[in-house]
Amino acid sequence: MIPGGGQPNMQQLLQQAQKMQQDLATAQEDLAKTVVEGTAGGGLVKATVNGSCELQALVIDPKAVDPEDTETLADLVLAAVRDANATAQQLQQEKLGPLAQGLGGMPGLPF
Repeated sequence: MIPGGGQPNMQQLLQQAQKMQQDLATAQEDLAKTVVEGTAGGGLVKATVNGSCELQALVIDPKAVDPEDTETLADLVLAAVRDANATAQQLQQEKLGPLAQGLGGMPGLPF
């Protein structure tokens, strides 16, 4: 429902949608350039991901390597990557969340 009962100004809606699309693309580019780190085992394993949750680097301290216990090392790697991805996802919410909410405020859109 349009406030005031009038018809939506299609040109204005189109301009708003284009601006939001540009803002979203800019935010996504910024996220892809942002780097976050996750750690596990008190820093023995460090995973670096970008804001799009793509693994960029993995550093394993030699102290974490025990040929007799590769399972623990694998667990540490998984934990570090998950930690980094959780941080990247939080960053995505901070950057992209307000843009998605803005879509819901456009008159005439069903969300």
